[in-house]
Amino acid sequence: MKILVTGTAGFIGSHLAQRLLARGDEVVGLDSINDYYDVRVKYGRLQRAGIRETDIAYNTLVTSRTLPAYRFIKLQLEDAEGLNALFAAEKFDAVCNLAAQAGVRYSLQNPRAYVDANIIGFLNILEACRHHGVKNMSYASSSSVYGLNEELPFSTSHNVDHPISLYAASKKANELMAHTYSHLFGIATTGLRFFTVYGPWGRPDMALFLFTKAAIEGKTIDVFNHGKMLRDFTYIDDIVEGVVRVIDNPAKANPAWSGQAPDPSSSSAPWKVYNIGNNNPVQLMDFIEAIERALGMKIKKNLMPLQAGDVPATYADVSDLVEDLHYQPATPVQVGIDRFVAWYREFFAV
Repeated sequence: MKILVTGTAGFIGSHLAQRLLARGDEVVGLDSINDYYDVRVKYGRLQRAGIRETDIAYNTLVTSRTLPAYRFIKLQLEDAEGLNALFAAEKFDAVCNLAAQAGVRYSLQNPRAYVDANIIGFLNILEACRHHGVKNMSYASSSSVYGLNEELPFSTSHNVDHPISLYAASKKANELMAHTYSHLFGIATTGLRFFTVYGPWGRPDMALFLFTKAAIEGKTIDVFNHGKMLRDFTYIDDIVEGVVRVIDNPAKANPAWSGQAPDPSSSSAPWKVYNIGNNNPVQLMDFIEAIERALGMKIKKNLMPLQAGDVPATYADVSDLVEDLHYQPATPVQVGIDRFVAWYREFFAV
C-alpha cells in the first residue's frame, strides 16, 4: 500500500513508518516539526530513516537517502491547500493520522495550539480523505478521553463525555468528527486510544524521559499524587503492532448496532474506536524503581499532589482489539525501560 503517516518526526509515527517500510509498503511521512519539545530528538528520528535536516524544506517532498520507499514532507495540518495538493498528487491507499499537539498539562497554557492542530488540522485530513477517495483512515485518540470516569479497566463501552483537559476534549472531538465522515461519506475510520506509550526515541515531555534525564544529571524529580498514580505503560513495539493491524483491517459497520441501545465503540457506519494499551497497570513508584534499576542509581524525589488535568489511574480493557485483531502486548516494563535507557545513553552520549 501507499500510506500517508502524519507525525513521522514524532515518537509513534517514526516507529510506525519504519515498520511499514520494513514490510514493503510505500510511506509518505508528514510532520510540522514544531518546537513543543527538543527538536533534536525529532530530527534524530528522521535521520534514522534517512531524512537529513538539511534536506527538509516546507511543503517539499524529499526522498530518504537510505529507504527509497520513504518520502517526507514538512507540512502543517492547518495548511489545507498544501494538504489537498499532496493528496491529489499521491493517491494514498490509507492514512494514519498521528500528528497532533500532544500533552495534557501544556493544554492548560496554550489551548489554541490544540484547536489549530487537533481540530482544524483533523478536519483538513478528513476533508482530504473525502475529496481524494481515501476510504481507510486510522488516527490517534487518547486514554485521556476517559476523564472523570473512575470505573476500571477503561472500556470503549464506557461513556467519555467528561474530559478534564482541552487535549482530551480535542481527542474526543476527533472521534465524533470521524464518525460524521464515516456516516456521511463511507470513510472507514478507526480511533486508537493510546495508553502511556514509552520506549526508545520517546517524547522528552513524558515521565520516563524526564526521570531518566533528571537522574543522570543528579536532579530531583517531581512525583505527582505521591507516586500513587497508576498508568497502563505500553511499549512502543506493542503499540505499533496494534496500529499496523488496524491499518490492515479498516473499520466495518456493525450490523448489530442499534440506535435504541447504541454501543459507544462501534456504529452502523464503518467507524470504530479501540483501546490500545498493555492491560496491566503499574504504580508510578514501581515504574521509577524500574528506572533506578536500569540506571543503577537512586533518584531524588519530590512527592507532590495530583496536578490539574491529570487522572489518578489508567487501565486499558483491550478485549475487543484482542478479539477482533488478535492483539497481544508482550513487552515487560523492565525490558522496555532497559531498552529506553540504553538508547538515551547512546543518543545523548551520557
